[in-house]
Amino acid sequence: MANNRFKEKHMGVPIEKHDTAAWANIESIKHASNVTIPSEIQVRNAKEYVDTNEK
Repeated sequence: MANNRFKEKHMGVPIEKHDTAAWANIESIKHASNVTIPSEIQVRNAKEYVDTNEK
């Protein structure tokens, strides 16, 4: 176990990217629930992505 330090070296490296997520471009936040509302462009992009990846 001492020879395999790959996991320890790469623990800080994130696996996924959140740059293109719908919540990355926050337009506003609801005051009562702290829910983020993305911009209309991000909502359209997310819908287009879902529609093109239907089975």
